[in-house]
Amino acid sequence: MLNTNSNIENNESVFTPQQVLENRGRVAIFIDGSNLFYAALQLGIEIDYTKLLCRLTAGSRLLRSFFYTGVDRTNEKQQGFLLWMRRNGYRVISKDLVQLPDGSKKANLDVEIAVDMMSLVGSYDTAVLVSGDGDLAYAVNAVSYRGVRVEVVSLRSMTSDSLINVADRYIDLDSIKEDIQKTPRSYTYRPLSSIGLIDEVPQDS
Repeated sequence: MLNTNSNIENNESVFTPQQVLENRGRVAIFIDGSNLFYAALQLGIEIDYTKLLCRLTAGSRLLRSFFYTGVDRTNEKQQGFLLWMRRNGYRVISKDLVQLPDGSKKANLDVEIAVDMMSLVGSYDTAVLVSGDGDLAYAVNAVSYRGVRVEVVSLRSMTSDSLINVADRYIDLDSIKEDIQKTPRSYTYRPLSSIGLIDEVPQDS
C-alpha cells in the first residue's frame, strides 16, 4: 500500500516553481499606474511597458491587462502615452485628477481595481496585481475565496504587509527591474504583434 503521508508532509516538493508558473491558466493583469510610477522613481528606472506585459504574462494566456491611472486632460504628453498604451495591449481605466487642499493632485482608483477583479472572476485563473496598496487586501482575499490565484508585484518598501499576507505569491519589483526597464536607444521595439522581440540597431563603426 502506498504511503501518501510523505507527499502531503513534503508538499513543497510536489510542484517545482516552474510547474507552478506553467499552471497559472488564464491571467488577468491589474496595474495601479500611480503606484508603479512611484516605484519606478524609487528604483531609478523607466518602465518599458511592452517588456512589463511580457514579464507579467510570462508565457501564460492573457485575458486582459488593465492600467488604472489619474489623468490631467491638459497634459498632451500623458494623453499620447495613454493612447500608446491602448494600442499596445492595455485596457486603460482613467479618472480625472482631483486637486487636494495642499495643492497636490490625486485620483484614487482602488474601487475600480477591486470591482474589475471581482466582476471578472470566472474568466481568469490568476490575477497579477501590480500595487502595494493595503486597501486592496480585502479584494484580493475575496477573489482568492472564489478560487483565483493572486500574484502581487510591487516594490517591497512601498508594499503593505496585509497585501502580501493574502497573496499566493509576492514578487519584488527590484528583483525583476532588469527585465522591465527601458534599454539604451540603440534598441528599437517591434509592435505588439511581435511582443518581446527586440531588434538591435547596428552601431556606427
